[in-house]
Amino acid sequence: MTTTHLSQTDLANRWRMSPRTLERWRFTGEGPQFIKLGGRVVYRLEDIEAFEIRQIRQYTPGITRGAPEPGIPMKSFGNRAAAAQGK
Repeated sequence: MTTTHLSQTDLANRWRMSPRTLERWRFTGEGPQFIKLGGRVVYRLEDIEAFEIRQIRQYTPGITRGAPEPGIPMKSFGNRAAAAQGK
């Protein structure tokens, strides 16, 4: 069995993000597991895919669904150009 590894640049390209984000995630422990050999960092494809699966969400926590809370007026954005002209 052959294990596939991606470099930091390869993973950044896969996820369309900055390599610096991956560096920060390694420092804070937020991203996928990685292997560091000397000064070289690589990510096993199986760890990347496991991390991706853990990121799957049905909805964004903290987002209110349905009607707004009582007493909180809803903003109407309507025609902003007319509102800017005082109409």
